[in-house]
Amino acid sequence: MKTTQRKKTPSAFSQAVGRALRRAAKVARKTARMHGTPIYVWENGKVVAKKP
Repeated sequence: MKTTQRKKTPSAFSQAVGRALRRAAKVARKTARMHGTPIYVWENGKVVAKKP
């Protein structure tokens, strides 16, 4: 007997969490731009400082 894989749609809670994280990142970039500080992000397995 073979089971079929169903694609799960994200719940309302997960969608709200995603929106909140994107909004927080946007505010962090704006704050870093105002103060002239770099933003640290994870890229290719390493932490990298980027200018906002």
